[in-house]
Parts: sequence; structure tokens; C-alpha cells
Amino acid sequence: MKDKLSKFKSLIKKYGFIKTIKKVVSYILSKITNIFNSMNFIKNNKVSERLDEILSKNSYERIIIWRSNFGWNVPLFQRPQHISLGLSKQKCLVFYEVTHFTDKIKDLEEINNNLILINLENKSIQKILFSKLKNINKPKYIQIYSTDWNMKLEELKEYIKNGYKIIYEYIDEINPILSGTKDIPINIKEKYEYMLSDKENIFVVVTADKLKEDIEKKRGTEKLVFACNGVDYEHYQNIDNAFKFDETFEQILKQDKPIIGYYGAFASWFDYDMVSNLAKQRPEYNIVLIGSKYDDSLEKSNIEKLENVYFLGTKDYKILKNYASKFNICTVPFLINDITKATSPLKIFEYMALEKPIVTTAMDECKKYKSIFIANNKEEFIELIDKALKLNREENEEYYEILKKEALENTWDSKAKSICNLLKQSEQF
Repeated sequence: MKDKLSKFKSLIKKYGFIKTIKKVVSYILSKITNIFNSMNFIKNNKVSERLDEILSKNSYERIIIWRSNFGWNVPLFQRPQHISLGLSKQKCLVFYEVTHFTDKIKDLEEINNNLILINLENKSIQKILFSKLKNINKPKYIQIYSTDWNMKLEELKEYIKNGYKIIYEYIDEINPILSGTKDIPINIKEKYEYMLSDKENIFVVVTADKLKEDIEKKRGTEKLVFACNGVDYEHYQNIDNAFKFDETFEQILKQDKPIIGYYGAFASWFDYDMVSNLAKQRPEYNIVLIGSKYDDSLEKSNIEKLENVYFLGTKDYKILKNYASKFNICTVPFLINDITKATSPLKIFEYMALEKPIVTTAMDECKKYKSIFIANNKEEFIELIDKALKLNREENEEYYEILKKEALENTWDSKAKSICNLLKQSEQF
């Protein structure tokens, strides 16, 4: 209850009181709807038949159930969806849990032959699925994020007791700031601590060197794989040149100034001072910020009041590439702290696929790549952006080849394959 109250306060700070209440009401109504749907015996019989059909196929070698409240149809298509798609190509039958906040799926929906969106908030559907899986003699896994604070440790242990292995994706520093709570939620803390002790049943996927070092120090290298974030390379090769931008962005383009861009979350780890300094020192540049507000730090920064800074809000993943294709320089201006030292910024690989010069702050996971210019302070940030703007393709072909090479080395399919290979090693015994 303490964690939930803390989260509620965080939501009010992020969305305001009215929007938060609307979200709470929506959540309650969805729970009521799922209760009524669970009593629909005719529909449940149809779900049962569809699951029989799916499970009878010979296109998979293992079953993975993604348990989370992340959802599928979120504006920024991120790691959970990409990894699930990748695993489905590796002969994994993936059941991806949807949520009422982002998805309108009452029972289940097939994305492809091996990827099924499923409403596990409906207890009848959940019961039907797990009942049928008891009769499937193939390796079965529950996949969770380290940041998931809904699933209790007791539920995790129950899965293990029933023959499931756990894929624990250690994606970020265990930190209350990321949870939107005052303290680390007890469910996150307990699952993390249990993961360290259960080497037999839990596979660990890490996304950053700092997280890998933490696991190796406390648990060793058994059932451990490094799989940082990646990119759907082909998605970023198909830019819609006829796309109609929103009015604000159209006006920015008409100014014909260099566009210094960023997209992603706006939170306490974003270096607003660095970007503000850039805007003031280089009024001849336009700075475009796209993404969602994780907290109220953007408002507090007052950066939107600067004449050459434009915050465009969230853009759907399907069209985001069209906006980013107009950036002259792509940036990741994060503060350097415990959170960002353990962060694998997904956007850097998408920037690479767009073949745009990249300037970031000195995050460990960014230092690995030749295509990224690393700024150690706000003065260097400006200097490197100035330098990157001079990198035209005709005279700097080698740099653009490096961008492409590093993007292709970090596709989501390669990340999913690494995870799958780890599972296969244990399945062979």
C-alpha cells in the first residue's frame, strides 16, 4: 500500500490531479469489465479453441509468457515489443500480456505465427491459458523486467514450482526514481534479491556493462547474457517523404536552420542546463524535443520558454522516424549519475540507422561506439555539435559507413538471438 500511495503521488506530479483520477477510474472500470468478460462462457470457449489451434502448431520450440503492464500499442514502440517480435522469429511462441491503458484486446490477437497478444487481466483467460500449457511438453518461461513492481515474489515462486523458468531482464539501475516512488518498491527489491540466489531457475539478461558487473559480482556468470538495446534497421530505411508534419514542425523546417534533435523521455536525468546553454549560445540552431514527460522536470526547467527550443510532445513510433529524419544532429543530453551509467539508450541505435551524426554526454554505454561524439561538459557539447554539423557525406563517407555498420551490428533480431541461445544451452541438458 505504501508503494501504491507513493506511485499515486508521482502520477499526480506527472499528469496532474484530474488526469490521474481519470486513469484510476479507467483502471477500476477495466477491472469490472474483465470480471464480466470472465463470466462469458461462450467467449471463453472460443478462446479455448483458438489456444488449442495455436498450441497445436509445430512452429515453436519453447513458450515464453511476457508478464508486464507495459502494453503493446504505446506511442514509443520499445524494447519489450521488439524483443518479443525477435524471439517469435527464433522459434519461441510468445504470449505478450496487454493492458487496458494502451490496448483494446478483450481476449487475444495474433501478431504473427508465434506472437500472441493476450489479456491476462481477464482471470478466466489466464486460467485457460495456464491450464492448457500444463499439457505442453516444451520448455516454458515467464519473462519479466527488473523494474516490474506488480508481480509479487510469491507469484514468481509459484511459476517456478509449476515448472516455469524465469527470464529476468535487468534493464536499469534498481532505483526508486525509475519506479516513480519514494523508496524502492518491495516487489522489485524482493525479486531482485531472489534472482541473485536462484541460479537454477532464473536466466538473467543485462543491458549495460554496469549491470553485468553487478550480476557477476553477486551471482556469477551462470545463465547470464548481455543483450543491450537495439534497432529495427529496416524500419528506419523507409522514410515517408510525402509525410505531412504538424504545423509547428512545418514552421521550424521553413526557418531553414540546423535542427538539433532529441526524442525520448523527459525526466530528472535529462540535462536541461546543457540544452539551455546550447540554445542560448547558438541562437542560429533550432532545438527540437520530442517525447513524453516522465515527471515534472521539463516544466521546472523553463526550457520551453527559450525562443529556439521546441517541445513537440509524443509522436507515434510509426511516424517518429519521419521527424527524426529531418534532424541535422541527434543527441542524448543526459546527466551522468547511477541511473544513466547503467542505461543503454535505445535511441542511439535508431539514430545510427538514420545515419545522423550523434552527440551524447559521457554515458558508459555510448562510449563504446565510434560513431558517437562524447561530450564531457556543456562547452564540449556545443563544440561537438558544431563539428558534427560539418560532416557532409561527400567528404566524410567513412563516418557514415561507421554509423550504418554499428546500426547493423545492433539489430533487435541479434539481441533476441543472444537471449534464445542462452536458453538453448540449458535446454540441451
